[in-house]
Amino acid sequence: MLHDFISTNREELISRTRAKVAARPWPSLGSDELESGVPLFLSQLSETLRLETGRAPFSPSAIGSSAAKHGGDLLGMGFTASQVVHDYGDVCQAITELAVEKKAPITTEEFHTLNRCLDTAIAEAVTEYGRLKDEATSHQEVERLGQLAHELRNQIQTALLSFQVLKSGSVGISGSTGAVLGRSLVGLRDLIDSTLSEVRLAATAPRRDRVSLLVFVDEIAVAANLHAEYRDIQLTVDAVDPALSINVDPQLLASALMNLLHNAFKFTHPKGHVTIRTYAENGRVFIEIEDECGGMRVSDTDPLPSSHANSAFGDRRGTDRSGLGLGLSISRRAVKANGGEVHSHNLPGKGCIFSIELPLARPNN
Repeated sequence: MLHDFISTNREELISRTRAKVAARPWPSLGSDELESGVPLFLSQLSETLRLETGRAPFSPSAIGSSAAKHGGDLLGMGFTASQVVHDYGDVCQAITELAVEKKAPITTEEFHTLNRCLDTAIAEAVTEYGRLKDEATSHQEVERLGQLAHELRNQIQTALLSFQVLKSGSVGISGSTGAVLGRSLVGLRDLIDSTLSEVRLAATAPRRDRVSLLVFVDEIAVAANLHAEYRDIQLTVDAVDPALSINVDPQLLASALMNLLHNAFKFTHPKGHVTIRTYAENGRVFIEIEDECGGMRVSDTDPLPSSHANSAFGDRRGTDRSGLGLGLSISRRAVKANGGEVHSHNLPGKGCIFSIELPLARPNN
């Protein structure tokens, strides 16, 4: 079996991988990479392959959890994200070459497992690496423009690294590394949309157009579904009354709703649900987003006052620390510019409902 082959030939594989690491022209060699990094990579991979062939059912999250921890360990050792990606590839290449030379009885399925482990390990290690870098940066006293530039750079760096791995052909676009690339691109789009909305709010009075609520929600749902898929969350859109219309600035309202949805996806656990529903009442239109975050730790607040503009999201924030923390603030300002309000309702033990309330457009004569 492949994990037995790795254990038996451990020293030879370490030696070969170190030679590959030392010989590559880029990225530059880290101080601890040869002595500590390569054995860590190999041990992680061997253990995962052993779990794959063990009696107990293998959990697909095992390699991911291990790789995420490993990404954090490497950051503490001073490794760069580029070194993480390339070292995983060097280990896999050394295993393949030695197996061919020794004509080891390794099945095609085991090699597929090896490639799948490599794909997941790269995706999770790089994601954790980026998260920890973001977390470290968030504690610094920097201007918001500096934070935005840092966030954009991190998203681009993650996207470029993922693209490089996919371009090499060692993993498929439909795997975990492809998902990391997709999330990075969606994150870039969200950051740019939020920034443009802030500029639009500061520069001019919002333009008001008559908009069909059905058409507006449908367009938002198409974009939001990408977020949901990348986070393994089911998005449900309840039926919208085609007779309902609103007079709004479509770009600002779309930014507000996408920010609320983004936070709903962020705090909802994988396999969970996020629902969009709409209804009209007393001349007002309500667009609700219900998530399964487990509920906020702040008291119910409806409507949401300025003092809780960021704390409501912050207090329910779990392990995901991505983003600039400006989503609710931008949403409130964008909705207010359209003559509406943002409300919140806590569902203890289940989730939260954030709703946008707007004036209902009068029927056309």
